[in-house]
Amino acid sequence: MTGTDSPVLRVAGRPVARYVTRPELPHRLSPRPYLHPVTTLAGTAVTEFSPADHLHHLGVGVAVPDVEGHNFWGGRTFVRGRGPTELDNHGTQRHTAFQLRDPDGFVEELRWVAAGTELLRERRTVAATELTATAWALDFTFSLTNVTPDPLSLGSPATNGRPGAAYGGFFWRARKESAAPRVFTAEREGERDVHGGSADWLALSGETWSLVFVGATERTRRDPWFVRTEEYPGVGSSLAHEERVTVAPGDTLVRRIVTVVADGRLDADGAAVLVRKAVSP
Repeated sequence: MTGTDSPVLRVAGRPVARYVTRPELPHRLSPRPYLHPVTTLAGTAVTEFSPADHLHHLGVGVAVPDVEGHNFWGGRTFVRGRGPTELDNHGTQRHTAFQLRDPDGFVEELRWVAAGTELLRERRTVAATELTATAWALDFTFSLTNVTPDPLSLGSPATNGRPGAAYGGFFWRARKESAAPRVFTAEREGERDVHGGSADWLALSGETWSLVFVGATERTRRDPWFVRTEEYPGVGSSLAHEERVTVAPGDTLVRRIVTVVADGRLDADGAAVLVRKAVSP
């Protein structure tokens, strides 16, 4: 499943994530590079790959369910008036090259292709940094450039008529355990109160691990969080929450998410301390 050009990220010499560049996946899953497994410094896995409940959830990566009608998320497409519908409209993110590759990160070029046409060109920058003896940070930036002669419109099931389903963009499928994880921000707690809202950071805490997601730019912080805990554990940053996003020809859309990966169950104060470490200049 992995090629020789699928790097392993290391923090203080310890492997913490594998990046799969050329996955062998059915076209229906919208094949794309992903990080899995991602682990804490103690070795606890905090991602899932192609779980039975959602086969198209692939660890950590970028997925958009509607790029001019093409599905780069995987699975069914939500069609207004019809609901989730099986369509032959899936796109593929193709690894082109690594511009930079080190033990703690890389810079990658990708092509987003659907129906034989390249729609977007992406530059993806990923870096792993040690924060403490029990926590590290994954810094993930993606830049999507419209390489077509026409505007490209990006949407979500929410913009296509399904309330509360504004997924699309950076997405982290977390580890599923016997109990749903706790989710909270500095001011709110619980899926009902944090889903669909904006916050500088959002934490997901399982049995022996915690993830803290940080919008690392002012523009990224304006994107609401997509959160699931009861149905499955997953967190994303919504590109198209209420309205579609249009990228003009030659223009570039940029987002940056820094995720703290920690052993143990963090509280709000502990999460805030690690956030400051993770995004300090």
